Amino acid sequence: MSNLQQEIQALKKSRNAVILAHTYQPSEVQDIADYVGDSYGLSVEANRTGADLIVFCGVQFMAETASILNPARKVILAEPDAGCPMADMIEADELRKLKSQYPDHLVMCYVNSTAEIKAESDVCCTSSNAVKIAGKLPEERGIIFVPDKHLGSFVQEKTGRKMVFWDGFCPIHQKINPDMINRARTDYPDAVLLIHPEAPAECRKLCDHVLSTGEMCSFVKTSDHNQYVIATEKGLLHTLKKQNPEKQFIALSDNLICPNMKKGSLLSVKKALEGSGGEVISVPADIAQRASFSLKNMLEMSR
Repeated sequence: MSNLQQEIQALKKSRNAVILAHTYQPSEVQDIADYVGDSYGLSVEANRTGADLIVFCGVQFMAETASILNPARKVILAEPDAGCPMADMIEADELRKLKSQYPDHLVMCYVNSTAEIKAESDVCCTSSNAVKIAGKLPEERGIIFVPDKHLGSFVQEKTGRKMVFWDGFCPIHQKINPDMINRARTDYPDAVLLIHPEAPAECRKLCDHVLSTGEMCSFVKTSDHNQYVIATEKGLLHTLKKQNPEKQFIALSDNLICPNMKKGSLLSVKKALEGSGGEVISVPADIAQRASFSLKNMLEMSR
């Protein structure tokens, strides 16, 4: 263990802190974290932690979610300028206008959204529970799905629900195209192709399984296959290799890298713990109260 890692462990203990990291974070950050997971796993873990301080290694909306679910605890985003372009693709005024156009629809928002959007929504979801939650909503009501049109279309494919989509997307998964998939099929004919539902529909249909990052980890653990092509942000490969050292994982493309997620570092974690860096996340009380409604509905409907 390096000196920096030792310092982080000591600081974490002295401050009764927990470090939560997304699977897209750099490997060094994943390795120092108490919990590494996808958006749903992080939401659950944030909701049940007993720590006084939560250091979040991810992007802005994730830390906001942790703060909303844990109003009595201090939440620090290790990298303050780590944002999410998809979350910024819709503003609350735009969602309110959409709601006025479809007054009989319920609003289902992807967790990759701002606190203001969650506050305007009936229920939140992640890529791992979106289909399940949509299936539990009243059949006679339509669904406004924001902000990711690709995840929304995946939910519609699986449920047949009447849905309206916002024209949002993840810039990283948007890079995936059919040529990449077909090339992987040719280069690795024995591999299982796993793709994230944030990818375009024409790419999803060419792969073997459409799974969230957490679902990919679970699938690989129980699968008899030895080789996988992974069509999502490259950081997940570290998690998969660490959990399954005997299996082979190939990135669909070395260009599938989220610059915001890759801002994380051991130094930023240390600074967050010692109080010299990071950003204390504070969501205005009225927004947090309304946003907690959609988040708690998600947690309840996911059981």
